[in-house]
Amino acid sequence: MPTPKRFVYQAAHGRGPNLVMLVLAASLVGLVGGALAAAGVLWADQRSDTIPGVVLPVAPAGDDPPSGVTAIADAVLPTVVSLEVRGGGRGATGSGFVVRPDGYIVTNNHVVSSAADRGSISVTFADGVQVPARIVGRSFTYDLAVVKVDRRDLPTAPIGDSDRLRVGDPVVAVGSPLGLSGTVTTGIVSALDRPVTTGDAVEASYISAIQTDAAINPGNSGGPLVDSRGRVVGITSAIATLGTGRLSGSIGLGFAIPVTQAKAIVEQLIDDGEAQYPVVGVLLDLTYPGPGAKVQPASAPGEAVTPGGAADAAGVEPGDVIVAVDGELVETYEEFVVLVRSQAPGDVVTLQVERGNEQVTLDVTLGGAVG
Repeated sequence: MPTPKRFVYQAAHGRGPNLVMLVLAASLVGLVGGALAAAGVLWADQRSDTIPGVVLPVAPAGDDPPSGVTAIADAVLPTVVSLEVRGGGRGATGSGFVVRPDGYIVTNNHVVSSAADRGSISVTFADGVQVPARIVGRSFTYDLAVVKVDRRDLPTAPIGDSDRLRVGDPVVAVGSPLGLSGTVTTGIVSALDRPVTTGDAVEASYISAIQTDAAINPGNSGGPLVDSRGRVVGITSAIATLGTGRLSGSIGLGFAIPVTQAKAIVEQLIDDGEAQYPVVGVLLDLTYPGPGAKVQPASAPGEAVTPGGAADAAGVEPGDVIVAVDGELVETYEEFVVLVRSQAPGDVVTLQVERGNEQVTLDVTLGGAVG
């Protein structure tokens, strides 16, 4: 279904918290606690002649192994890092996780993009060690990036299989929301294959996302979403909010890039420094109200169908309305783009097309481009 227009999708990276407010709150708690303690002592002194002393039993300390979320946190936290990025007159904070012991770290492109042109990246590990990092490769199309640090023998996050997720499965998000490193939040998989668009007109990302109600806030971007066995199933990337300012935090609608798709992109970034995405070779009419994704008419500016491209070779024509991809119905152009980008260059997809009063089935061998 189309994303409700009342939501604002926001990349989940940000600045640190208001420490003054945190300190004030702690101070107020201390004052109130002190006052209550003093009152308690006075009351005890006055009544000690009538109320016998009570000693509550304390359970003996045990060595029971951690279970549930505690065990997941113990295993995952050492693999998660915080990132501070500077460049282009801008700064950003985000999260990431180690995928190779020789210092390769996965995060979001929008976290590190400001450092791409002579900027700087600082990575802080769970043990408190802070080191510089460099960009190995990034893909704005999938909102993924890989950075590298000069450290060895690092603990790595195990990669799971997001294709096996089901709605209702428990998940845990780990990262540095508002600069609070090592934060662990829990929730469930709220939905799968949710089409989400982030970024801007220049660097737009279309994600077939995992939706979760685990609390995700600015600064969580790039951190892992893990399953009940501590395996990474997603990379947290965006949140839906009701607006800006005080309403821009978590409302229980967080989105993560499925790791099964991300894995192939990350491997390309490590190997080649860049990644390819699939291309159909059409210009879409973004004003078409749907249902479906409409190819621009021949009268519109530009080439509606790229000459010699994948769509042209398959017989797609200007004005065609694409209503399904591999049997999956398409309601909006965003859904069409997400379905295509979940494929790989060279894959063959079957398009159901409405051409006037005619229904046409076309097999398209997807092209590729770097981005």
